[in-house]
Amino acid sequence: MAESDREAPYLPEKVPVKLGLDDTFRFRCHKEIACFNVCCHQIDLPLTPYDILRLKNRLGMTAMEFVQEYGLPYEMDAHGMPGIKMRPLPNSTSCPFVTEEGCSVYEDRPVACRYYALGRGSMRPVGEARIEDYYFVVKEPHCQGHDEGVELTVRAYREQQGIPKYDEMNEGWRDIIIKKRSAGPAIGKPPEASMRLFFMASYDMEGFLAFLVSDGFRTIYDVDREYLETLAQDEEERMRFAWRFLKQVLFGEMSIPVREDARKAYEALQREKARALEEARRSFERVEGAFDAPLPE
Repeated sequence: MAESDREAPYLPEKVPVKLGLDDTFRFRCHKEIACFNVCCHQIDLPLTPYDILRLKNRLGMTAMEFVQEYGLPYEMDAHGMPGIKMRPLPNSTSCPFVTEEGCSVYEDRPVACRYYALGRGSMRPVGEARIEDYYFVVKEPHCQGHDEGVELTVRAYREQQGIPKYDEMNEGWRDIIIKKRSAGPAIGKPPEASMRLFFMASYDMEGFLAFLVSDGFRTIYDVDREYLETLAQDEEERMRFAWRFLKQVLFGEMSIPVREDARKAYEALQREKARALEEARRSFERVEGAFDAPLPE
């Protein structure tokens, strides 16, 4: 059984045909087509971190300003893993950026919009560490783009729509979500603090930077000043670092050096927690034993 993380919220009526990068499909969208903009008036649009980075920079906003004005929080799984969708216009299902001429932020449109009319799936085969990508055609009743007769490969369509950069930037984030879903009951619901860290590192670029330059971060992690300056200036590098940070915090995948004194303090804390748990277990067994003992005559 494989876990999957689709880019688009489309739910097909039957199992879609899986496509590879060099498989072909038919689709073309343009202003003269009768259904132009219809999909933009019926949105259910999850946003990735890189979507938010591109859009907030285009609009001259901070990430949290963008999320507050254009974002809609939702839960990505049963444990409440935080996600952000595009907020439709009031009393509507229309995208706030659609106009009669098309998308007003077209050059920075979200990756789900770029993929349409393709869906992307990512799965981790049972017993393997690798993640497999596949694609499938999304056919909705209103869409006439499939009848245009233009045939191209999935690879060519992705290049045409500027998708590879988006997938590259979101890859580490996608891996975290798939790993969390794949682990399922094995790890259970993450602590609230982990959820807050996930939200900050995923969606609050400026907040994550403030965390990186804080005394608390520098007390624990051994990151040189020059690289911290790079993270402060380069948002894309900061995003890549965020995925490393989350993998380390959530799954113990160590890629960021930890200061020796912090490591020793952490190990001592873990030993103390283990001792406390063992004492609690023994205490519980003593209580159980007391209840099982025969009553005095």
